Amino acid sequence: MAAIGAAPPVNVPLAAARLSATPAALRRTAQAFEAQAMGQLLQPMFATLQPGKSSFGGGMAEAQWQPMLIDAMAKAATAAGRSLGIGDVVLREMLRWQAAGAENREPSP
Repeated sequence: MAAIGAAPPVNVPLAAARLSATPAALRRTAQAFEAQAMGQLLQPMFATLQPGKSSFGGGMAEAQWQPMLIDAMAKAATAAGRSLGIGDVVLREMLRWQAAGAENREPSP
């Protein structure tokens, strides 16, 4: 089984690989995209924090873990349905592109 986001096998044309994506795989991709976008929106909020004055003490370790915390928060919010709605729009467009590609696909010889 191929990993999500993995490149299609070399012998499969890219158009065919796009058409073979299941709605569930497309939904996961759209949700991952939305989580990434939400993470980008959360970053400025964390940029104003003063880690040295927090109850955890701050320091280099906290600064290194902060991007992972932001990523985890964005993924959790998106998975819980507390999202911006971007994933639904992206999914709708991916399904539309997939349907348009299926209509335009030439029959196999």
